[in-house]
Amino acid sequence: MSAHKLSDLRRVAEEFWPVDTAESWDRVGLVTGRDDAPLERVLLAVDAVRATVDEALEWRADALLTHHPLLLRGVHTLSEDTSKGALVSALIRGGCALLAAHTNADQPEGGVSDVLAARLGLRWSTPIVPSVDPAVGIGRVGDLAEPVPLGDFAELVAGVLPATVSGIRVAGDPARMIRRVALCGGAGDSLLDHPLVRGADVYVTSDLRHHPAQESLEQSFAGGGPALIDVSHWAAESLWLQGAAERLGAALPGTEFRVSSIRTDPWDFAIGAAGRSTH
Repeated sequence: MSAHKLSDLRRVAEEFWPVDTAESWDRVGLVTGRDDAPLERVLLAVDAVRATVDEALEWRADALLTHHPLLLRGVHTLSEDTSKGALVSALIRGGCALLAAHTNADQPEGGVSDVLAARLGLRWSTPIVPSVDPAVGIGRVGDLAEPVPLGDFAELVAGVLPATVSGIRVAGDPARMIRRVALCGGAGDSLLDHPLVRGADVYVTSDLRHHPAQESLEQSFAGGGPALIDVSHWAAESLWLQGAAERLGAALPGTEFRVSSIRTDPWDFAIGAAGRSTH
């Protein structure tokens, strides 16, 4: 039996992903639970949704640690006839705390973007937007060991990420040679005009909207810029979970940490895809 309490999980999470490094609009930290509650099992997931909450409760987890905050935007009621109210009530009744590490887990070494950069084999990767600590910040930019065609690099990206219905979308000449890679775990179209992104051969991120992507490509035709690879938001961020679980387990021996097996990418099927295969 673990001798740890929820307060120990909060303490270690704060050491790894300090709350004060989160973006000002973010809502991270403890959502439900009490510090003196026993801590024997913790489930990690990208999202707090019905499926992952049910998984945590069925496993009798004492805490559910998610990347995305459940209460990110304004909530004025936790009535159980609302989806979020029902989830919060179920967690409280089941004695399962809820903790979120979002933008504070995106930026550090071993964070979301850093893990994605490592999985893609980037060398000497550094943040696109560094914080006071130059090793910490938003996104990553680095180099592949050898240049490869965009089509081959896209296959590498697809192989690194867990499969989703939407797969990955690519904008650019498949024969274009790629060496310098910029990336941002999660939604990253706000960085499309950043000089380090403009100077890369390809930019990998999620949730690219039509107009920003189109404008970026038009700029590339005029004066150079990156090819674009749009990946599943859930898939890119899910890579962080296993390392986070291992780090937490090493810091809190005797407590069991498990990564959710449930895909919370929202899409179930696709129809009429007209994209061209390059291989």
